[in-house]
Amino acid sequence: MTMLTAPATDLGLTIKDEVFVRASLEHTFDSVLAHIGRLNETPDGKPFPMTLEPWPGGRWFRDLGGDNGHLWGHVQSIKRPTLLEIYGPLFMSYPAISNVQYRLKEVDGGTLIVFQHLAFGFIEDAHRQGVAAGWKPMLERMRSAAEAK
Repeated sequence: MTMLTAPATDLGLTIKDEVFVRASLEHTFDSVLAHIGRLNETPDGKPFPMTLEPWPGGRWFRDLGGDNGHLWGHVQSIKRPTLLEIYGPLFMSYPAISNVQYRLKEVDGGTLIVFQHLAFGFIEDAHRQGVAAGWKPMLERMRSAAEAK
């Protein structure tokens, strides 16, 4: 009898960040929706447009045309202009489940985006590091666009 074993790995991923935006809740929320959707980019600035259906159960996916694409998740909760929560695989090639939250709250002088990405499942270490670093440029683009309105 052959027994296969796998090394113990950390199956959890937690990324948290807060971004202060000098803009209204409404402008900031609109910027969040746009930058995870049609204005999405890779961390190095290349266009990576996604489709977000901004309602409960709505899909968040990459449409490659010809009925091809990748499902990244579904909208679990949306409460305009203070909450967007998405659950789903979010990792195209890994057996993982994720929850991403954008919580917005009005603060003195603007809006605070409280971002959280929690995941559970197997994610290679190199990809894990890339995910952690990848959210930062997107949050910065959201901030810049909201402040420019």
